[in-house]
Amino acid sequence: MSSPTSTRYGRDVRAHIPNAVDVPGYLTLSERDSAIWELARGHLRVRNNDTHTLYAYGIARALVALVPDADESVVLPAILLHDTGWSTVADHEILEAIAPGGGRPDLVRQHEIEGARIATEVLGELGHPPEIIDRVVAIIDGHDSRHEALSVDDACVKDADKLWRVTPHGIEIVCGWFGLTRDESLRITSARVQSSLFTDEARAMGLALAAIASIDLVPQRQGLI
Repeated sequence: MSSPTSTRYGRDVRAHIPNAVDVPGYLTLSERDSAIWELARGHLRVRNNDTHTLYAYGIARALVALVPDADESVVLPAILLHDTGWSTVADHEILEAIAPGGGRPDLVRQHEIEGARIATEVLGELGHPPEIIDRVVAIIDGHDSRHEALSVDDACVKDADKLWRVTPHGIEIVCGWFGLTRDESLRITSARVQSSLFTDEARAMGLALAAIASIDLVPQRQGLI
């Protein structure tokens, strides 16, 4: 039997690492978006909305780079602020509002209305143009309850928000929320997400994320590094 090959190359390869700006998809929050985040984060400290928002922001950045006519000056502020309204809903009621097969539409609507109000205040304080604020607020006010997309920007926000559920972080969080296994969480989230996406780009992302999560669960993967 042959010995396993070493996983260490033995030489320093750091000279071949490209600059971050030259790596497709590598991102940090821009100065504009960091300012929005700092004012939004206090409203996002409920039910993992802060971490969810950052992952959704990353997905949204990928989508606006791919979806024709998407306006990042609308999509990115909207995704950073879309769930701020949950801060006005009692913590013990939030899961009841979003649970599969149940739900509290009144609370979902409350978080949209309050999120629109908070977004208006945040973007106004930061000096965003009124036309941009109006477009962002129109997206947030209905991002969960409205089943159609008002625009390509609205579609990107809706898709980024939903796609988080199929990320490793989203699958893990849903497990904790509802007492599910990773397999159960993947199946319930992926089925709901894939059927409700608006853009072809998001559908491709959703399939890729679900495929990766599925491979982590197959018996052939278990025990491998």
